Amino acid sequence: MKFFRLDLLTLLISLFILNGCKNPDGVGLGVDNGLSGTVYADTTVMLNTMREDSVQVGNLARTPLAYFNDPELGLTQSSIVTNINLPLLSKYTIPTGTIDIDSAILSIKYNSAGFYGDSVNSMYKVNVFQLNEKPVASTVYYNTKNWLYNTTDVWGTKTFKARPHDTLKVFSIIKGKPDTLVRVLPQLRIPLNTARIREVLFTAGNQLNSNDNFQTAVKGFYVKLDEAGTTGTGGILTFGLPDTLSVYIRVNNGTTMDTSVVSLPITRHIADIKHTYSENVLTALTNQTESNTKAYVQGMGGLRVKVSFPGLQSLIDMKNDIIINRAELVVTPYPGSIIPYAPLPNLMMYKFDLAKQRTFIEDMTGSYSALFGGRLGLPVKNEYRFLLTNYIQNLVLGKTKDYGTFIGAANESAQSAADVNATGYPIARTILAGKNSPFRVKLNIIYTRIK
Repeated sequence: MKFFRLDLLTLLISLFILNGCKNPDGVGLGVDNGLSGTVYADTTVMLNTMREDSVQVGNLARTPLAYFNDPELGLTQSSIVTNINLPLLSKYTIPTGTIDIDSAILSIKYNSAGFYGDSVNSMYKVNVFQLNEKPVASTVYYNTKNWLYNTTDVWGTKTFKARPHDTLKVFSIIKGKPDTLVRVLPQLRIPLNTARIREVLFTAGNQLNSNDNFQTAVKGFYVKLDEAGTTGTGGILTFGLPDTLSVYIRVNNGTTMDTSVVSLPITRHIADIKHTYSENVLTALTNQTESNTKAYVQGMGGLRVKVSFPGLQSLIDMKNDIIINRAELVVTPYPGSIIPYAPLPNLMMYKFDLAKQRTFIEDMTGSYSALFGGRLGLPVKNEYRFLLTNYIQNLVLGKTKDYGTFIGAANESAQSAADVNATGYPIARTILAGKNSPFRVKLNIIYTRIK
């Protein structure tokens, strides 16, 4: 443990007023003019990469479609499982007359807040397959689910550039009026095989008698980026609901010809996420006995980091003689790792309880929870900082035991900042500096001797 002894009277008065704790144990007390403060810069903190827990992937506001070959972490893939519904979610009556299908377009809407990867040089190819199993509305799906689909029958395909912010102009069909060109939200429009659409929608059968029958027969779609057709490093795109399968038809009933569009709503997305890690990550996952040189945090149910504090023992030996006024963990992205792929804007930190269940660190709750931290660059550029005063004091005094302390990707979509659940939302990653780096992780502690 490396430390430096300083006279901090002027600095500590301002720090302790801001971060002092008013509980009876005296954690975070301000420094009296008659006392001196001591600063520890503990650089023995250990960071060890671990796989993230399973995450729910069936009710995401932003569902990822991904083929991203990260040069440091490896390959991330995500396909989108969708349901499919009859118009108005009820029995469908085939129009009378001869039906010609001009086109069938599966439109899935971009989420403007979500893209990660290469949008300039990479080309993307997406394929649409039919599922072999129907998504169940009442089922909660996790990223451990292996979805089955017909790999030999491609219903639709499209090659495109990632343009999640570009609006489009499409023709809107209005009954009894000329078709009108309208601007629509950014979306990916995939043409589907009209013969397949005719089989399921314009061929009489039991599948049209109810929406449930239709879903049982058609099941849904599996939307997947093609490995061979996606060039460059690729990327991670995100999409939101609702979506639509629009079938453009012409109906000739013998006396008149009418054009119309039949809209089949899509009301559910489920992500099918897979990670294939690089040798660097696999080596870090294997080494749990010493601190990683590089520690990896990844969203989409990927990776988290275990944090250990072996250097606290010297303070534990003095526990009856000191009060922890401030403890702050400082972690920094590994030099050169934030370009061209930006790090996670927010990290979360949590601990295990006796039952190995996630729970809040003491400093995450109460009057000073807003100061807990985890945001990149606040207050110091290119650093994540976590205020751990109460937690470290309790560890030193033996009031709590370290059953496991972790850093993970924060759920930026959560309503509450104090959310420690594993999440499928963040699509970025952060590589943290562990040992052997000038920017290695450190625990800054300010304490006061009381004897």
